[in-house]
Amino acid sequence: MAAGDRLHFIGTATTVVTLGSFTILTDPNFLHRGQRAYLGWGLSSRRLSDPAVRPEDLPPLDVVLLSHLHGDHFDRVSRERLDRTPPVLSTRHATRRLDRWGFDTAALEPWDQHHLAKGSGGREEHLRVTAVPAVHARGLLGRMLPPVMGSVVEHVVDGAVRRSVYFSGDTLTGDHVDEVRRRFPDIDAAVVHLGGTRVLMRTVTMDAAMGVDFVERCRPSVVVPVHHDDYTVFRSPLSDFVDRATARGLGTRLRCPARGEVVSLDPDVPA
Repeated sequence: MAAGDRLHFIGTATTVVTLGSFTILTDPNFLHRGQRAYLGWGLSSRRLSDPAVRPEDLPPLDVVLLSHLHGDHFDRVSRERLDRTPPVLSTRHATRRLDRWGFDTAALEPWDQHHLAKGSGGREEHLRVTAVPAVHARGLLGRMLPPVMGSVVEHVVDGAVRRSVYFSGDTLTGDHVDEVRRRFPDIDAAVVHLGGTRVLMRTVTMDAAMGVDFVERCRPSVVVPVHHDDYTVFRSPLSDFVDRATARGLGTRLRCPARGEVVSLDPDVPA
C-alpha cells in the first residue's frame, strides 16, 4: 500500500484520499453490479462492476467532495448509509437536496474556498478546497444536466502548501482548465474523470483525446484516471487514454489503479 499522500480507488469517481492527517471521500457511489444509476430526465445506466468497499468499511472522514448530484456520483446507498457527520462540499444545486436528506453541507460557486483545520504539537494543518469551473456539456444539454464543480485541494502546513490535487469532476476540457492552471501553476496530482460518457448522443465526460488535452492544459506531475469502465454509458476505454497519453510523452505521469488499489499522489514516489 502506498504511504503518505495517497488515493484508494473504490470505483467510478469514488476515492478515499489521504493528505497529511486529512481523509477525503469523493463522489460516493456504492451501487453494485446490475443496479441502475438514475441520471434524470428518465435516463439511467446499469453498473457493470462492484465497488471495492461498502460505506461501513470507510475510515473516519473529514470531508466529502461531491462534483455534482448524479446517480453515479451520489446514489441511494450513499443517501441511506453514509455518515452525516463530515461536511459535504458541492454545488448549490446538490446541497439543497442533501440538506433535506440531513447532511451537513457547504455550497461552493467557482473560486469559492472552504477551509478545514487541525493542529497538534505546535503543527498547524489546513485543508483548503477551492471550487473550480467544470463543463458537463455545452449548449442545450448543458442546461439540462446538473451543474458540476471541479476542486483543487491544497494541504497547507504552517502556512505553506505542501500538496495540491485537482479533482476534475465530470467536465469536458477547454479554456476553463487553462484558468485553473493560471491560478494553480504547481499541481502535484490530477484525478481525471474519463469514460467518454454518451447521453442523448452527446459526449458529457472526457474521452481519451479530451483527457490528454486536459492533462496538457493543467500539467500535473501525477495523473490518476477514474470514472472509465463502471457504467454502460461509458464509451471510451482507459486503454485508449493510456495509449494516447503515452504517445504524447505523458506515460510516466500515469498511475492507473484497479478498483481496491492504492496509489501515491507524491510525484517523488515511483509509480
